[in-house]
This record gives sequence, structure tokens and C-alpha cells, in this order.
Amino acid sequence: MTGHDKNGDEDRRSGRRSRALKAAGLTLAGALVLGIAAAGWAYWHLDNNIKSVDIDNALGDDRPAKAVVTPSASASATASPLPTEALNILVLGSDSRSGRANRELGGGDSSGARSDTAMVVHIDAGRTRATVVSIPRDTLVTRPSCPLPSGGSTAVAYGSMFNSAYSVGGPVCAVKTVESVTGVRMDHYIEIDFSGFAKLVNALGGVTVTTGQDIDDDMSHLHLAAGTHRLDGKRALALARTRHGIGDGSDLGRIGLQQKLVKALLEQIASTDLLTDPARLYRVADAVTAGLTTDTGLDSLEELMSLGRSLKGLSSDNVRTVMMPVVTAPSDHNRVVAREPAASELWESLR
Repeated sequence: MTGHDKNGDEDRRSGRRSRALKAAGLTLAGALVLGIAAAGWAYWHLDNNIKSVDIDNALGDDRPAKAVVTPSASASATASPLPTEALNILVLGSDSRSGRANRELGGGDSSGARSDTAMVVHIDAGRTRATVVSIPRDTLVTRPSCPLPSGGSTAVAYGSMFNSAYSVGGPVCAVKTVESVTGVRMDHYIEIDFSGFAKLVNALGGVTVTTGQDIDDDMSHLHLAAGTHRLDGKRALALARTRHGIGDGSDLGRIGLQQKLVKALLEQIASTDLLTDPARLYRVADAVTAGLTTDTGLDSLEELMSLGRSLKGLSSDNVRTVMMPVVTAPSDHNRVVAREPAASELWESLR
């Protein structure tokens, strides 16, 4: 073979290598572009899942005072410090009737909704401890006048069931009623519907709950023997809604089950390393945001992520669950009223 032939072979091999490298580069660039586009679409999708209500604007200044926040020296030295001040969040579980998924899970007909579960979540300064206070939905309260989205306002209602506030005036009236009853400013509002809750539990792979007694409730379609159970989303939701199969059939027995479920969910989230499983992380984020309504201070993925990061030091062991102290209402043995002075003392501790 001549030197000329050798040079030709080398040129051809060099050309093939060059084309192969170009093809690989184009493939890598294409994959990178697709990856960035997919990530961008996922962020946009999750961000647009979230529904919000401008509660601050609707209620104006007729509210309990905000806690005064004094930034620490270490925080001021950090470029973007995570918030560490105390926080009060009203968390509602609603039996929304909107959408087929909610109706199939027990939401009822095609219109209307009630606050099926109400919890005031108080996060201590430093965000390493929290108190979750459940408010029985059958509590009789004075429901304040609430602004309506269509204009005008509702009338003050005396001796009204607590969960009627959401029915007549939505999230704005729910927040105003809670603030009126407790004297505590709600910094944020979070609402999750039936479908969103069930999807969250399923995305986490289920939740483990231990019950101390048999549950036999035809209304919630839940039948469990006493003991430890791994529940999927549908059965976890049924547990949260169970009231007729335990105790005296009142809302008070159900609150105990809901508080068990809250602790179990926190433990499940803590034990699931979502950062090493992007697919599951996306499913969890999609489940959370799809059934979520917040105030405008939490209505973006960035704001929710900031809240989540600020709670990284909060473990389920440092979450205390209690119920607002109540007694049977003198006017109706099927209803309750706040037990004083215990109820006022509890709310005072959260201000």
C-alpha cells in the first residue's frame, strides 16, 4: 500500500470519527434541550395546578394583628435566608363536589362544598416544633359578617355551625371565622380536596396507621380490625372521614383518627427520600398541587418550596396534635361549644 493510500484511509477514518462526534454532540444537545423543555413544562404544570384566593385583600385590616418579626443577626448576614418566624396556617380539607374524582370519593352532587376538616397549624419560631389544633366542625360559633366574591356581605350568624362559614363564604369566610373565634391571625391558608388527598397518599406509596379499636363504618365504607394497616389513598381518606364506626359517632372521635393520620403522613414523607427518586417526587408534587387552594402568599411552586425548606428541621416527633377544648352545647346535645377558659388559653399560647 502506498503512502498516498494510507493517508486516504486515515482521512476517511478521521471523517467518520468527526461525523460520529457531531452526531453524538447533536444527540446530547437534543437530549439536553428536551430535558430542559420537560423540566420547564413540569414546573409550569405544577405551578399552574395551584388555585389561590386573595384573602388579605378581601379581609383588609379588620383582622388580628400580625406577629412582629425581628430578623436575627445570622439571618441578616445570609443572602437569601429561610424564614424562621412563627407561623399560623389554617388547613382545611374540603368535600368539594367539583370533578368526577371528588364525586367518586364521596364528594356528593355537582355543586357546593363544606370544610370537612379544619386544623390550625402553629409553627413555633425557629420552625422545629409545631402544634396542630383541630376545630370540630360541629362547634357552634358566632359567624362574623363575611365579604362575598359577588359583592356585599353575609349577615352575622349566632349559634351557627363552624363549617357553615366555608359553605356560605368560601375560604375568606372560613379564615375570618377562625380569626374571630381564636383571636389568632392566620398567616396562610391551605385547602386540599378529596381527590388531592387520596392522590398524595398514593404517590407516597400509602400510609401506615395503627388503630386501637375496630372500625366498622358503612357511611365511609371503611371496615378495619384493630391493629396496624397500610392504607392506600381511598382507604386513608375513608379513615379521615370515619365518624359513625367509632366512639359515640360524633365528630370528636373522627378528629382523633385525623390526628393519627397527620402524624403518619409526616412520618411517611420523612421516610421517603424523594430527592433520589425524581419520578416519585414529581408524582407527589403533582398530587399535592392538583387538589390545592392557597392564599396568594403561597400560590406558586417557589413559595411552597420555600415554606417546605424552612420546615426541614421539623420532625413528626415534634408535632403536637390537640383538639380545641369543647363541651356539649346546652341548646343541642349533638353540637359542641368552646370550653372556657381552656379554649382561650390555648389560642393565647399560639399568638
